[in-house]
Amino acid sequence: MNRFVMAVTAAVLATGVAHAEVTEEMLLNDTASTGDVLTNGMGRHLQRYSPLETLNKDNVKNLVPAWAFSLGGEKQRGQETQPLVHDGVMYITGSYSRMYAIDIKTGKEIWQYDARLPEGILPCCDVVNRGAAIFGDNIYFGTLDARMVALNAKTGDVVWNKKIADYKAGYSYTAAPLIVRGLVITGNSGGEFGIVGEVQARDAETGDLVWTRPVIEGHMGTLNGEESTMTGELNATWPGDMWKTGGGATWLGGSYDADTDTLVFGAGNPAPWNSHLRNAGTPVEGNKGDNLYAASRIGIDPATGEIKWHYQTTPREGWDYDGVNEVVAYTDRSDNKRWATADRNGFFYVLNREDGKFVSAVPFVKDITWAEGIDDTGRPIFIEEGRPGDPTAAADGKKGEVVFASPSFLGGKNWMPMAHSPKTGLFYVPSNEWGMDIWNEPITYKKGAAYLGSGFTIKPNYEDHIGSLKAIDPDTGEIKWEFKNDAPLWGGVMTTAGGLVFTGTPEGNFIAFDDETGEELWSFQTGSGIVGQPITWEQDGEQYVTVISGWGGAVPLWGGEVAKKVNYLNQGGLLWTFRLPAQLAAK
Repeated sequence: MNRFVMAVTAAVLATGVAHAEVTEEMLLNDTASTGDVLTNGMGRHLQRYSPLETLNKDNVKNLVPAWAFSLGGEKQRGQETQPLVHDGVMYITGSYSRMYAIDIKTGKEIWQYDARLPEGILPCCDVVNRGAAIFGDNIYFGTLDARMVALNAKTGDVVWNKKIADYKAGYSYTAAPLIVRGLVITGNSGGEFGIVGEVQARDAETGDLVWTRPVIEGHMGTLNGEESTMTGELNATWPGDMWKTGGGATWLGGSYDADTDTLVFGAGNPAPWNSHLRNAGTPVEGNKGDNLYAASRIGIDPATGEIKWHYQTTPREGWDYDGVNEVVAYTDRSDNKRWATADRNGFFYVLNREDGKFVSAVPFVKDITWAEGIDDTGRPIFIEEGRPGDPTAAADGKKGEVVFASPSFLGGKNWMPMAHSPKTGLFYVPSNEWGMDIWNEPITYKKGAAYLGSGFTIKPNYEDHIGSLKAIDPDTGEIKWEFKNDAPLWGGVMTTAGGLVFTGTPEGNFIAFDDETGEELWSFQTGSGIVGQPITWEQDGEQYVTVISGWGGAVPLWGGEVAKKVNYLNQGGLLWTFRLPAQLAAK
């Protein structure tokens, strides 16, 4: 059976769980509420910070496994989920669009749901799923055939199942949804297939569309079933009809800031990668080759889907530097409300939270080749010889000049989420030091076919490491400490008031660092590569930490020479939960 639910009422009752409804107020206060984890990012600001300090630098050495849960079967591949915890139940998603409900006291499965995936799905970068959202009595998650499913959180039964987009055209969905005031808000995936990035809001109870907002200029948004406004201005920054297949996938989902009542979504690479076809390969009059709003962060009104502001991190994009990396709301040391985002292009940006305007940018990886820096207006200072060449200028017209570009298209930072500690004021950023040989090729759009117009080979920049976890001061841009890892880092980061920073490595090590010095204080070998996202919560006076282990994601599929470097790593699918026993908390 492709879809099955194991959900016997007696099994649920055996947990002794009341299953109280999740409210908007509970989502708003998720960070402060330490007995559960109700949102992706441990707060809709995505800080991934816990105020818990029972577990700390002195006693983290006493952290021990409490239970482990296997996802089972042959459907392994990359496991990138962030668990949610509510009323004694943990909810996780798995590869191939699966959902599990687990008793947090015992690790016993309560129910499982498997989506009925059709033949011919086109996920670009593994069959991953990054998590769910919970609201009311339901739990929500997306599927690889670009659908959004609402399940009853108690039983796993389907409440509604809605189509986001046409998977046959290359659309898919991998992000955790976002809930704001009774709306389920989603992006879309498929940027390598000439799709159009979009944000959608649905009624959480019915699944009915409330609004849609395409993020590429020239496309019309909708509100309550009627056309609302056009995104941008038709052909303002795009040549001809290229806006119709302009990319900009919103594949990582978004964040929400209650102070300014703003959703922020990132838009991915413009399509195709060959920037010369989009008039972006050489400077043109005005901003014709910027290709808005691809490679941008976009502030959106959650009630209507109207765009409030945008900031484009990589105008004239030509290296697949997606602009989707998470945008984290925080307050700096001078009490200024800020956004922070670490881009694929290698720069760490700070924006004003009120209007999205540029504040500062610094490199967070070394050897950036495409730009000298960011000017006072927030625009890159391009190194023109760092752009892959125009195929039409080549003797054979088939392959443009090959250049070495750094970072690689997998980014200074890819999807893997960073964390922010209000206690230290630092951001803890998982990054990778790698580059690529890249060249452009002729390409024409065909529905459902890859739409790149480029070729590439990824290479490590250094012999001693690729992965690099960096502690960055957003006020100064200073890197306070760095942890170097042989293989690329591809998992999420979490920090706590106990002075700890948690993340995992592809080699399978789950590690706790000192948040001020970067000293390794504790580690545990999980048996497979960690590309998931850790969480922590308290239960019965004890602090728990959970992370999923299961190697996969984009690196083994797209990593070139880097993929060969890590091809010995084993796949898996095991959810580990650790606890600090009360009797060891003071030691």
